[in-house]
Amino acid sequence: MAREGLRTLVIAKKQLTQEKYHAFEQNITKARLQTINRTRCVREVIEILECDMELLGVTGVEDKLQLDVRQTLESLHNGGIKIWMLTGDKLETATCIAKSSKLIRRNDDIYIIQQVATREECLQELNIFKRKIGACLVITGDALQICLSFYEKDLMESIIESPSVVVCRCSPTQKAIVVDLLKKYRNKKVRVCAIGDGGNDVSMIQSAYVGIGIVGKKGKQASLAAAFSINPFSYLTRLLFVHGRDSYKRTASLSQFIIHRGVIITVIQAIFSFTAISLYQGFLLVDYGTVYTMFPVFSLVLDQDVPADIALLYPELYKELAKGRIYQGSVIMYVGLILFDADFIHVVSITFTALILTELLMVALA
Repeated sequence: MAREGLRTLVIAKKQLTQEKYHAFEQNITKARLQTINRTRCVREVIEILECDMELLGVTGVEDKLQLDVRQTLESLHNGGIKIWMLTGDKLETATCIAKSSKLIRRNDDIYIIQQVATREECLQELNIFKRKIGACLVITGDALQICLSFYEKDLMESIIESPSVVVCRCSPTQKAIVVDLLKKYRNKKVRVCAIGDGGNDVSMIQSAYVGIGIVGKKGKQASLAAAFSINPFSYLTRLLFVHGRDSYKRTASLSQFIIHRGVIITVIQAIFSFTAISLYQGFLLVDYGTVYTMFPVFSLVLDQDVPADIALLYPELYKELAKGRIYQGSVIMYVGLILFDADFIHVVSITFTALILTELLMVALA
């Protein structure tokens, strides 16, 4: 049933005498009062109780994927975004969901790390995974915790290169630890975004650079703790490829424009500072920051390079955000000086024109 993607639940019962119940109550109370290894002590007491039980039945609940989940994950892959799935489901269920949602594609090689206990076993599994270039990794939360205790750096540097990673039987604390490790061992240009829909995902969402909460059947804990809230999972493509792309592009271009605008006028005045007289008159300096370069600011804030439907149709445009271009107005200035070499009195007109054209062309080509 788990291999079919069903959430399985075993129902059993056990009759206790009055003496056994009082003994269990005393042991569980004593375990909960422990200050050292409290979780392990409680688990040991419960394991003693949960033995020799009478099986009543097994249930399997189908947790269907939301609409357009496969298309959304495919678009994220095409946009150059690597996706990790951190879930509390058992290994078989998590693997089945990853395949059905196309997180792990049909032709992808899968390597599973399920049970490790010693340093030697961790090293052996890690060496085998390193030789499987381009393989997707499926690992349990317990195995991940043991491997991280021995080979944290080697493990993270290896699995970061994997196209997809699935961590199953993962507790909320482990989810936050994985996000923190991604932030620690990531490429400097990479940012970590966490997406969740339940209370178990709150710690992970708060640990990431950007948290996105999905409002669903599990409540609104994740959406209230996140920076952004969406309803269906499929809205993620519009959030990233349209709103996110436009916001990033406009903010980066505007910041670059303002810095470049101030630096270039300073450099020009420094180059031509042969005398104590200012190269530009006061009204030119005032108008330069207001009248002459005001409309490019509005253009950067309000302009949209591609329509929203095109950005959604071609997720590859999301990869182009890191590429920027600056038009060098020095060519215009030096060509003008050569042409008007005999009339050096035109230096103010030439340099100021080159200055304005540089800013306008930089905005147009950004």
